[in-house]
Amino acid sequence: MGEGYSAHRKCYLSPCTGLYPGQGHLFPLPLLGVTINISPIKMARRLPNQLAITLPNTWGGPRKGAGRKPTGPKAGISHKTRPFHSHNHPVHVTLRVARDLPSLREWRVAKALGTALKAAARVARAADEGKVKAFRVVHFSLQPDHVHLIVEAGDRGALSCGMQGLAIRLARAVNGALGRRGRVFADRYHARPLKTPTEVRNCLVYVLSNFKKHVATPPRIDPCSSAPWFTGFRDLPAPPRTDEPPVVPGRTWLLSTGWRRLGLVRISERPHGVPPTPA
Repeated sequence: MGEGYSAHRKCYLSPCTGLYPGQGHLFPLPLLGVTINISPIKMARRLPNQLAITLPNTWGGPRKGAGRKPTGPKAGISHKTRPFHSHNHPVHVTLRVARDLPSLREWRVAKALGTALKAAARVARAADEGKVKAFRVVHFSLQPDHVHLIVEAGDRGALSCGMQGLAIRLARAVNGALGRRGRVFADRYHARPLKTPTEVRNCLVYVLSNFKKHVATPPRIDPCSSAPWFTGFRDLPAPPRTDEPPVVPGRTWLLSTGWRRLGLVRISERPHGVPPTPA
């Protein structure tokens, strides 16, 4: 039997195949009596520790000056987390539309928006019947380039989700009426909670008579608002409309009862700072 000697270990080759004992026959070694140097691989007993590299925190996270900068003539609505919302407080919401759109008070656009608001009112009435803290539009007013709303919601999540769904519904109505596609609202909605009866009454005058800020008109109600269905006028010449309204009645004490203690709204009232129409 041929014997091969190594400086590290002694190996014997098979006389028939030239293989080591236990080795397969895929690669037979025809040579016999050769010297093979076999050196075992020496593994390190333990791996070196990974060195930690401390880098300055210069990317990500809240920091001064972070975030996308406004590109328009004035800054838009902040993207900070909206504050806590109490279900007892109505909210005055303003939505501004893109500049390339026609006036929202045009008949075709106003009619489409009224239909969309009626659909939203049906959803709110169905949710109220199911005892769900629903999002409700109680009053609205369409102006040439923005929409005023007085809404109620069960909590901050209901307000956020409700406004998101309403904005999508209104945007689809506007695009459908104009035969266009693309963005309708220029920015996030602006929201201001109404916490006292005085704030609620002043906001009712502001929203329902907001058209007087843009058009010099004698005392009358705005047909592009929820004023025709409003039951809080003192000197309304005709009774309120009784057909399907595009809004739902207020459920909070401030909107249903509280503001009325300060007196009903007169048709001649106008938002603060708007001079009366000259005779």
